[in-house]
Order: sequence, then structure tokens, then C-alpha cells
Amino acid sequence: MRDYVRVLFTGDLPMAQSSAAPNTSKPAAVPPRSTARRENSRPRPAAVDLNAPADADIAVDRDRRRGRGAQSNASGRYEPLARIAFDDGWQSFEELPPFKTTVTIDTTRKIITRNDSPDVSFDRSINPYRGCEHGCIYCFARPTHAYLGLSPGLDFESKLFAKPDAAKLLARELSAPNYVPRTIAIGTNTDPYQPIEREHQIMRRILEVLDRFGHPVGIVTKSALILRDIDILSHMARRNLIKVALSVTTLDGKLARLMEPRAATPARRLEAMRGLTAAGIPTSVMVAPIIPALNDPEIERILDAAAAIGVREAGYVLLRLPLEVRDLFREWLMANFPDRYRHVFKLVRETRGGKDYDSSWGKRMTGGGPVAWMIGRRFELACERLGLNKARTTLSVEHFSPPRPQSTQLSLF
Repeated sequence: MRDYVRVLFTGDLPMAQSSAAPNTSKPAAVPPRSTARRENSRPRPAAVDLNAPADADIAVDRDRRRGRGAQSNASGRYEPLARIAFDDGWQSFEELPPFKTTVTIDTTRKIITRNDSPDVSFDRSINPYRGCEHGCIYCFARPTHAYLGLSPGLDFESKLFAKPDAAKLLARELSAPNYVPRTIAIGTNTDPYQPIEREHQIMRRILEVLDRFGHPVGIVTKSALILRDIDILSHMARRNLIKVALSVTTLDGKLARLMEPRAATPARRLEAMRGLTAAGIPTSVMVAPIIPALNDPEIERILDAAAAIGVREAGYVLLRLPLEVRDLFREWLMANFPDRYRHVFKLVRETRGGKDYDSSWGKRMTGGGPVAWMIGRRFELACERLGLNKARTTLSVEHFSPPRPQSTQLSLF
């Protein structure tokens, strides 16, 4: 395959064009459209131009990204150069392979991540995986893949990292003499029950450690695979050590397939909530994210469906578009809902003070302004009507008891 790649250097360096064409000392001719310059270091505007067309240069062929959420795979924001493939007229795109899921072992030395964010209810969390095969286009965790030198686009969904030593590391950290137990959150970044968990079973081993130590945990997922671990979860629930939240963005299977291509269907998520509730496991529904003019008309329907199967708690989060997520969501929206594109973004900006995103503490989850207030008020009224959130589950730390290490000193008796 003749493969031409445009290499665009940032800063004051000139744009260079390279070619892998054989038997020639000069670069092959570049089609006219390849002269458009793209700079990785270009400042990111607070609000994107809604009239600007989608960048066709970075779009990936549909057949290569079948079953994926993102439309493109642009370089991460920390990369000093950007490589963009283009068709040189030799049908080289036809030889490019599809994006297949690969899993790399992450040899991290610590598994509990700490945070001091004032607008979240936990100060520690665990991420069994980096990247997420669910491919949710709106996922605010996508920009974290840039830390690995990878794209927050298709790389985030296909180049995954697993932490097989997570359970062993967790047991060691919980056994530290100065460790003070508080609820650990799992699933707040990437989903611990994404498809590769079926094979790796890292999450199940983590739960076994937490159950053995008597440590409380809160889980967020959109996968029905959580029912596999109902034996451990129900045992923990009897000691008030577990609560689970299922994220339901829509009851429309077609919309869910477009937004979350490899996540469980809405029906399967409702079945999972029913199974967890029946097993006595405190379960809540997360209407998240709420996207104005796309899924916000379903707020009441989702809460109705959850309440009907016994769920008693609910929460919501407004659409968040940090860093690369904004551009990825924009590409997706223009490809799938071009008629709603401008309307959605205008409403989003009304909830973010005229910007596409506002990361201020206390505002990033629920936004501000009349549109955000209306969404919040609709949610509150629906919860009040259905009797949701009358009581909140509070987990216990009184059962925490790390196994005592065996003494190396022999007993006299």
C-alpha cells in the first residue's frame, strides 16, 4: 500500500509532507486538498463556529469504524505533530484495517485515585480500565487518553488498558496502617463493566477484596454485566456496603445505538435495575447526560420506567463537553442529526454562559441559566411525583476490618 501521511509541526516550524513511495528520492505529488494546514497548538475557542463545516480531512471511513461512536481519530492535544491520512488516488484507504479492540496491560503501582473536588460526593475512586469500548460519544473521560499519547476519538474506544493487578494493589493499600475507610467510587471515569470485563474479570476480583475487607463502594455503570456479580453485591448489601447507579440516557433503542454503540440496550439496563432491586441492592437511576433538544424530552419517561421497577433514587448530569469532547460531539451531531445541530449547541450554550462548556465548580454538572433551571425543575417535579429521593442511601464503614498480617514471631504458648 502506498501510504501518504501529512505531518504538521506545531509552533514556528514549517509544515512538512512525507511520503513512503518507493524508488524515488523526491516526495510524491500531493493532492491540492492536502495543503490545508492544521496546527495542534491552535487555541481552542470557548464556542465553536456553528457555521463552519465538518473537517472532512480527519473523518474516518464508516466501514473502518463500524460499531464505534466517534467519527474521527485526531491526535491528542499534547502531541507535537498531527498525522492525517488522505487518499492519494491509489485507493490506499481500501487497504486500511478497521479499528479493532486491543487491550494493553497497565502496570500501575497504585490503584486508588484521590480527588479533592468540592462538587462530587467522593474523595477516592478506582478505574479498572483506561479507555472504554462502550464508545459513548459524550463521554467526558475521552480527553484522558491524550495523557497516553493517544486520540480521545477512536483510540479511546479501541486501544484499551487493563489493570490485572488491581485487586492485589487494592488489598495492599487498604491494609496500610494509616488508611481511613470512606466510600470508594468505581465507574465515574470509565465503565468497570465494559465488554472486556467478561474476559478479564478485574472488577469481580476488586469486589471480592472489598467484600472481604468490609469496605463500602458505589458503582456507576450502564452495563447489564453487573448482574454477574450479584452474589457478591447482595452479600455486601446486607452489611450496607454497596450502592449501584445505572445510567440511562434514553429509552429509544435507535438513539442509544448511535450515542452508545457498544453499551447495553435501554431495555437491558432496566432489566439490570430490576434484578439488583429484587436482590435487595440499593439501586438508583442516572439520567445522564441530559442533552437539550436530543434526549431531554425523555426525562420523565426514564424516571417513570425506573420507578415502576422499584428504583427509589435518581440523579442527573447535564451534557459536558470538555476539551476534545466538544469537537467529537459536534462531528457526531452533524453526521447523525444535522437538522438539530445548531439548535442543540445554542441550547447548550445557554446553559454554559454562552460557551460550549464551563468547568467551574458547582456548575459543570448542572449548568446555569433558564434552560438549565427548567431541566432541573422538570427532574425535581418528576422525582417528587414518583416518590424518588425521599431517602438517600448512606453506606457504612463500621464493618471495615482488613485482614491482620500473620506475625513472624512465634507464640510462647
